[in-house]
Amino acid sequence: MHALTTQADGGTRVRPTAVPEPEPRHDQAVVEVRAVSVNRGDLSLLGMLPPGSRLGFDVTGTVVRAAADGSGPPAGTRVAGVADRDGWSERVALSTARLAPLPDGVGWTDAAAVPVAGLTALYALRQAGSVLGRAVLVTGASGGVGRIAVQLARAAGAEVHAWAGSPERLKGLTGLGAAGTSTYEAGPGATPPVHVLVDSVGGEVLRSAYQLVRQRGVVVCYGNTTRSDLSLPFDWGNARPGVRIRYLHLFDEMPRRTVGDDLALLLRLVAEKALDPQVALVGEWSDPEPVLRSVGDRQVNGKAVLVR
Repeated sequence: MHALTTQADGGTRVRPTAVPEPEPRHDQAVVEVRAVSVNRGDLSLLGMLPPGSRLGFDVTGTVVRAAADGSGPPAGTRVAGVADRDGWSERVALSTARLAPLPDGVGWTDAAAVPVAGLTALYALRQAGSVLGRAVLVTGASGGVGRIAVQLARAAGAEVHAWAGSPERLKGLTGLGAAGTSTYEAGPGATPPVHVLVDSVGGEVLRSAYQLVRQRGVVVCYGNTTRSDLSLPFDWGNARPGVRIRYLHLFDEMPRRTVGDDLALLLRLVAEKALDPQVALVGEWSDPEPVLRSVGDRQVNGKAVLVR
């Protein structure tokens, strides 16, 4: 079989390469892959891994070999799941604890966009606690996680505000439930105080957004796209006593979560039209570079997917 692997010339160049068939553990099912999504984390790994390395976390496809221990879905089931950084393959072995069947009506591309982005957004909001009747600010709201976080927070009864890097990247967020949108340049004066901040940007954006957090509020960070040191206002504690700051790392969080059940919940919301995965770009698995380049250049407002 073949998998997309890193190349010696680096950059965003990955190519189909012959690799061994998966050898599943007793608690893994083998899935024939139909679509995968591209996360910014995948691109970060491109420059760090040696040539011949495999990539990919988000997977959707059909079970062709059920898990030997009897867990998980039977052969023939359409599923979505989280791979161990080897999902950009024709076939992959996936832990049944990280799999969920696809409801009727959910297509391959939408399903592929859900696992990493959806679980990150869901767990970030769960760390914040109940948001019913509270104000939530999502930075990096134009990305895959941000757009899902806006929808989930609104569905949970929050007043949602969304920040992104430009007016172009703010497009569509009001339709997803954001009560207010703003660019980073507008600063805290353009947004009312909030009870919860969900941040993926870091640096000066985090510092600016933090000034809006109310006393005893919650800050959940799940990324640092600016690759900057943590920066908070000098009076960050005295001016806002009781604020909790948490960092969410999805792959650290998953062992403590019922990932399969949570993924099934998200997919059910997609089937019910209560959640839009926001697939903005679809490309061919056999020619992935245009999609990877677009994601790397921040030209995608939402999720990018490769189909086989």
